[in-house]
Amino acid sequence: MSSAAAINWSTPDDSEELARAEVYGLLASLYYAPPSTELYEQLRVAVTEAPSAGGFLEGSWSELVAASRRLGLAEIDAEYGALFGGVGKPEIFLYGSWFIAGYLNQKPLADLRTDLAQLGLERADAVLETEDHIASLCEVMRYLIAGEDLTVSNLASQQRFFNSHMRPWIDALCDAICAHPRADFYRALAGFTRDFCAVEAQGFDLLEA
Repeated sequence: MSSAAAINWSTPDDSEELARAEVYGLLASLYYAPPSTELYEQLRVAVTEAPSAGGFLEGSWSELVAASRRLGLAEIDAEYGALFGGVGKPEIFLYGSWFIAGYLNQKPLADLRTDLAQLGLERADAVLETEDHIASLCEVMRYLIAGEDLTVSNLASQQRFFNSHMRPWIDALCDAICAHPRADFYRALAGFTRDFCAVEAQGFDLLEA
């Protein structure tokens, strides 16, 4: 991923940081459930050109927008159910423990809960999914970028959380989605997810350089 342009790590409240938080929020929404009508319509009219020509994320983002324009909302809803839903074992698990340990509710989840407690975060009672669901992890990253408590929402916390709880398995998840024969909209989403996380990883690595 040497061509990935690292995100400009600067002040925590600039437009670049807010854009990162918005992307994590978008990923959280799309992995948690099929898009709402409002989000679907926003994707269909989204700008696909990066501010500077040849931006690393431009290609995969354009594919996601194109999939939104090509597929109906009902088709995307059915695809989500086919890949991630159903009775019993889904075709693709969206949980970190599954990809890291091979089973659900294993040590990676326990480690995650310990780290979340240290950040002062816990799962809401109404949320059925365990904390290692990819949507939950993306939502935590959004909070660590855009939250107002700078003792928690800072680059050091972002780096630790991403490297510990997303980086070890995000590529495997994206591979599984892209390889599934029913994947279309979510294949495009996985491609964008992979590219975005590659940029994030490179940015975090530069912090240690």
